[in-house]
Amino acid sequence: QVELVESGGGSVQAGGSLRLSCLASKNFYGWLAWFRQAPGREREGVATMHDSGRIHYADFAKGRLTISRDTAKNTLYLQMNNLKPEDTGLYYCAYQPIISDRPLEAGAYSHWGQGTQVTVFS
Repeated sequence: QVELVESGGGSVQAGGSLRLSCLASKNFYGWLAWFRQAPGREREGVATMHDSGRIHYADFAKGRLTISRDTAKNTLYLQMNNLKPEDTGLYYCAYQPIISDRPLEAGAYSHWGQGTQVTVFS
């Protein structure tokens, strides 16, 4: 059974920072990812990381958001700096053991957390 629990969301002024955490029920091998969904919009990939070290970022995330993983703590992180109002949304953690193509697409993942809300105000 796969359990993913996100935390670390909150309200922050534009230009501020947040660090999201995703606690996994065990140390998984495969892809662990962050997605987000704003009201009225489709869920979109933010960043994903394979246990081999491969990382992919969405273009909007490059330079501001950093994904990392602490295997000793079974935790995935997303450090978010210089936040913008358009970063507002519900942020989800997701897991999939094997992905052959497009690891930033939501349809590639079968296991999801409940999400943590991020609100950025100007």
